[in-house]
Amino acid sequence: MKTQIVIIGGGPAGLAAAVSARKAGAEKVLILERSGELGGILNQCIHNGFGLHRFKEELTGPEYAARFIQMAKEAGVEAMTNTTVISVSPDRSVTAMSREKGVFTVEAGAVILAMGCRERPRGALRIPGLRPAGIYSAGTAQKFVNVLGRMPGKRVVILGSGDIGLIMARRMTLEGAKVLAVAELMPYSGGLKRNIVQCLDDYGIPLLLSHTVVDIRGKERVEGVTVARVDDKLKPIPGTEIEYDCDTLLLSCGLIPENELSYDLGCELSPVTSGPRVNERLETSIPGVFACGNVLHVHDLVDYVSEEAEAAGAAAAAFVLQGELPAGEPLRLVAASGVRYTVPSTIDPGRMGETQTVRFRVGNVYKDCRVAVYLGEERLRYIKKRIVTPGEMEQVILKKSELSGKTGELRFAIEG
Repeated sequence: MKTQIVIIGGGPAGLAAAVSARKAGAEKVLILERSGELGGILNQCIHNGFGLHRFKEELTGPEYAARFIQMAKEAGVEAMTNTTVISVSPDRSVTAMSREKGVFTVEAGAVILAMGCRERPRGALRIPGLRPAGIYSAGTAQKFVNVLGRMPGKRVVILGSGDIGLIMARRMTLEGAKVLAVAELMPYSGGLKRNIVQCLDDYGIPLLLSHTVVDIRGKERVEGVTVARVDDKLKPIPGTEIEYDCDTLLLSCGLIPENELSYDLGCELSPVTSGPRVNERLETSIPGVFACGNVLHVHDLVDYVSEEAEAAGAAAAAFVLQGELPAGEPLRLVAASGVRYTVPSTIDPGRMGETQTVRFRVGNVYKDCRVAVYLGEERLRYIKKRIVTPGEMEQVILKKSELSGKTGELRFAIEG
């Protein structure tokens, strides 16, 4: 089986990349999706707030997904659901399996990795205590409530203030549960400010910063948890314990890019994001293999996932139709002074478009600061910010005209 472009993952990134690739001239685009339907995680996100940037209106997750599914159908994108990709080779041969076709191979001109991300499980958090029923990831609880119509519990404590956890605090409250508290290990929230206000403040749910769960009680079912304050080394402080009688503990402690395929393929991965390192065209270290969306780095808004995926789809189509473009001396992007990482990792001024969006996250909360971008000793940007936080992704747009003919490093920093 042969096609021009194979996209692994039929969520918001995969759908946007497929539509963009077709618009850019690729005739044969195939999505391989392991679930029974396209749309990915959006299908269980029934709250609104999606599409404000992309469609200039407020949509629910299923509504946002439905628009891209319809666009993909109209564009003639082929999709195979209930299909699991087993491996991808450097020559862009994709091995997959499904009940209908068994194990099969697709030879592609280009591959786009769009597998999304997964939640960090309890085992990775090393929470002490027993292993009773009633401990769920926030995303699992979301599927129970929104898709299966089942309540995980009635008295809830949430560990971690990621966006999914914040949204589930509100959702559980609306369904009649009592959310006792949201505990966050760090001294700042990992979620968007609007979610803190709309999901916690509006319902009187306390957010305990610099706190974590130090014990879980109960044998058959969760009967309670103990929460304690932590010091600046994130160690629990004796004597600060708070006991909560509850039957459910939800975990919202971060998302991890789904990158087993990327690792096995041999893509160079970022130690910070756990996603592939990419260049200005979102191409990984393997020629003809591109990455976008949460498999690359975790995004705040699905609108930005779609925007990034559209760039990847266009780049993959160009690779298939035009071949590998001549490479120049790339500029290396360096994260410094408060910036944790940048996407992309390198920019070739000769191959970039007229503008290049660089996205990044910071490692702490900074107030009344500036985002600075340096090319050698030359300062290209000095953007005033009232506040920047780890929970909200930042971006800077660079121009081809200011990078052409330049060599060296592009340094991104937070300055007071």
